[in-house]
Amino acid sequence: MSQPFRLPAGGALDRSRELRFSFDGRDYRGHPGDTLASALLANGVRLLGRSFKYHRPRGLFSAGPEEPNALVELRSGARREPNTRATVAELYDGLAAASQHAWPSLRWDVGALNGLAAPFIPAGFYYKTFMGPTRRAWMVYEHFIRKAAGLGRAAREPDPDRYEKRHGFCDLLVVGSGPAGLAAALAAGRAGARVVLAEQDFRLGGQLLSNGERVGGKSGPDWVAAVEAELASLPNVEILTRTSAFGLYDGRVAGLVERVADHKPEPEHGEPRQRLHLLRCGEIVLAAGAIERPLVFANNDLPGVMLASAARTYARRYAARAGTRAVLFASHDAAYAELPALLEADIQVAAVIDPRPNGSASVRELARDLGIEVRSGQAVARAHGGRALVGVEAAPFEAGTGAGGRWTGPADFISCDLLCVAGGWTPTLHLHSHSQGKTVWDPRLLTFRPGENPQGHRSVGACNGSFTLSTCLAEGFAAGAAAAAACGFEASAPALPATVPEPGAEAEAEPLALFACPKPASRGGKAFVDIQDDVAVSDIGLAEREGYRSVEHLKRYTTLGMGTDQGKTANVNGLAVMAELRGLTVPEVGHTTFRPPYTPVTLGALGGREVGRAFRPVRRTPLHDWHLRNGAVMVEAGLWLRPRYYPKPGEGLFEAQNREAKHVRRAVGLSDVSTLGKIDVQGPDAAAFLDRVYCNTFSSLPVGKARYGLMLREDGIVLDDGTTTRLSETRFFMTTTTAEAAAVMAHLEFLLQAVWPELRVNVASVTDQWAGIAVAGPRSRRLLEKAVEGCPVDDAALPFMGVAEGRIAGVPVRIFRISFSGERAYEVNVAADHGPLVWEALMEAGKELEVIPYGLEALAVLRIEKGHVAGPEIDGRTTPEDLGLGRMVSKKKADFVGRRLLGREGFDDPARPRLVGLVPTDGRTKIAAGSILVGQRDLHPPIEKLGHVTSVTWSENLGKPIALAFLSGGRERLGQKLYAAYPLRNRIVEVEVTPSCFIDPEGERLRG
Repeated sequence: MSQPFRLPAGGALDRSRELRFSFDGRDYRGHPGDTLASALLANGVRLLGRSFKYHRPRGLFSAGPEEPNALVELRSGARREPNTRATVAELYDGLAAASQHAWPSLRWDVGALNGLAAPFIPAGFYYKTFMGPTRRAWMVYEHFIRKAAGLGRAAREPDPDRYEKRHGFCDLLVVGSGPAGLAAALAAGRAGARVVLAEQDFRLGGQLLSNGERVGGKSGPDWVAAVEAELASLPNVEILTRTSAFGLYDGRVAGLVERVADHKPEPEHGEPRQRLHLLRCGEIVLAAGAIERPLVFANNDLPGVMLASAARTYARRYAARAGTRAVLFASHDAAYAELPALLEADIQVAAVIDPRPNGSASVRELARDLGIEVRSGQAVARAHGGRALVGVEAAPFEAGTGAGGRWTGPADFISCDLLCVAGGWTPTLHLHSHSQGKTVWDPRLLTFRPGENPQGHRSVGACNGSFTLSTCLAEGFAAGAAAAAACGFEASAPALPATVPEPGAEAEAEPLALFACPKPASRGGKAFVDIQDDVAVSDIGLAEREGYRSVEHLKRYTTLGMGTDQGKTANVNGLAVMAELRGLTVPEVGHTTFRPPYTPVTLGALGGREVGRAFRPVRRTPLHDWHLRNGAVMVEAGLWLRPRYYPKPGEGLFEAQNREAKHVRRAVGLSDVSTLGKIDVQGPDAAAFLDRVYCNTFSSLPVGKARYGLMLREDGIVLDDGTTTRLSETRFFMTTTTAEAAAVMAHLEFLLQAVWPELRVNVASVTDQWAGIAVAGPRSRRLLEKAVEGCPVDDAALPFMGVAEGRIAGVPVRIFRISFSGERAYEVNVAADHGPLVWEALMEAGKELEVIPYGLEALAVLRIEKGHVAGPEIDGRTTPEDLGLGRMVSKKKADFVGRRLLGREGFDDPARPRLVGLVPTDGRTKIAAGSILVGQRDLHPPIEKLGHVTSVTWSENLGKPIALAFLSGGRERLGQKLYAAYPLRNRIVEVEVTPSCFIDPEGERLRG
């Protein structure tokens, strides 16, 4: 199949090979070196997409990542990728692309009828549908608004590809490989600095690949090839192509995404599709270039309206003609440098439309020499066409002081199928802004340039507002040498090579004031500022009239700059229009803040290998292998694998848990509690810190003793509970629940860093450093007496809530006398590596005492029997009083976290649900967890909810089911008969309200 718009020669293509690809089911041909956009252009495809709101036809607008129009869907099935910019999608054999946001087809899109409804769906219409007399129909509006929202279709199947993460270090990161970036990398690389050069394109060189300038006696591409070869030969330089720097963060950390295999049908075996790089950099040089600014006029979104630099890039780099007859609409001298490239591509240039009364003499002479008419003092008022451009109207124009002006004469029609627009250049400031860099307005270039950067990043070349080749090279060499010197290397800027710019490329005349015509010379047509989101000049005018004048409000009210391109070609023009309407200058209006990512980043790259089972890696305790060898049935509990029960032959879960729970209350058992959170708290102010963290007091705790503590959130709700032991005057050992270990650690670190930075305290998580073994049951002390060496464990030496240090099997251990089961119990902590040895020693010492291991289910039975609270009760809604722990709240302490809001009136409401116990009145019917407590058996509404059930179990020790619940009026209802209803299963059980502690309420077992 022929490529009718492919030039017979030129371009950085491998013409010896043809690549087959398809678009919307139709087959085409291209060459290695093409992008999808350039290949479609070479095949004469102009209509590539539909706009977001009005479904207007859209074609190629740019040749880089700023593309707002050509968003396509690549691949199919599980690898389907929506919203890919055709301008950066590298062509490969077999690529299948499809248009999106159109039905039933791209050419005949029913959504285009939205254009007829444009007066009824202006900016902010989706807000207004929920206001005024039509607000009652919101459900109808919501359906259609949600249906119309979004672009593209995400894949429904799991992604079959792998993604990787890489953490790296370098002396210098250079972002961008245009002339400035190459110069910076070369200067630093020659000095010996470790350099990473990141380029989002698959080739180095930037604009040197498509302009006609010469460097050091070589053409631009040849000079790039020579520099690339030298950099590749340096062992201290790493070149990353197909790599986008999407964000800069504190501490000179850069985020980059490398598209390792996006240019292939699918990754090779073992190869990731993309790789996320997190680089810690000594220095950073930004050479990210600039984005050409369009001009705003009626119907400026038609296929065939293109940035002038893009038309040149397609012609010279990709050997693809963007049209046959062109008009150049330019408001600055440097745009005239595009004319030779258009003529070389056999594109007839009908005229240059220049709104300035007079450009510089040199560029007007250039146009005359090329035989091209220059219409000074005129502007394009309107583009004509349907699915493609057929011509433009040009009329005399008198510019104002801002973005507006007035028409001074009738319009003249010029036939063309390509309109190249050039309104100046906008430096790419995104990465500079990510690192809190300031921007300054340049009145000569009429754009923002990088200002002060608190992290010291250096911006060079076009992204610094320097657009001549010689200046770009000079800034690059100087920045690379300075960065290397800052990293401790001896460096000096290399000699500047001789440069020969294209005619007109370095013209110094100032551009016209920003051009965004408010009204077309002839009737009809919207003038778009943000082409992707269909934001027109009229929408900005509406926002101004309705009070949305702040740039932040303007962005959100109109969606200006909120698309996948983030307004890269729209923002400055949008600011200029608002400035004109408000009678201000652009810097007075200001601009929104650029935030990461610079370009879209796939979720796969961010997630890396943390998918499926690896999304939350399973953690195993030091005793895991012993549990497996001894027949334990494991269960995931939070992030951990824990033994659920240890069945004997013929036993199921119910039988095993009951046997284990009953045995522990009769004899002795061991349980693996290594998963409890463990935090080492040290420092001169450690006791004062804990007093502020817990609602009860810890500064009075003697050395060698433990205390149960209750930790609150700032709103007075219980965050977590656990025991904390004082090991010395300045050191404490805190334990937390398994589920809240990470949250408590983060809470403590936040308090020390942001709330009380003056406290001299350090905290460290040591959960993984210790194995924990609970020894529970009436024979537990006898077992320890047989196993422990070096310290007595009798009641006098190790009383309840005491701590001692000794040895088991020759290994140092720390022994706490605390109980979660309600029986006499101890917790033995030992260094994780020695956990299995100590566990086996305890099992061996307890043989004569009938020791058994018990799992998570038996542990739950024991704690419910004792009325101890856990996650189901500490669920982010309960206070100490709700849990029956109100007496723990200190009345003497001046302050602690949550104290102020703990006194809220609602927390003292007598009707507030409080913790109670429940038993079925018949003594046998199970109570379902999550049941609602009601006062009547009839469940027909309305029904007053009195409370809910949190934890349930069968108690073999009591011979009946029991439950914990929260009940309105709580302890005042003891002895009452209620109903626990589970409507989803049509279950209702009559229950009696009891105290929450079912076994040993006086605590004789755990203390005796």
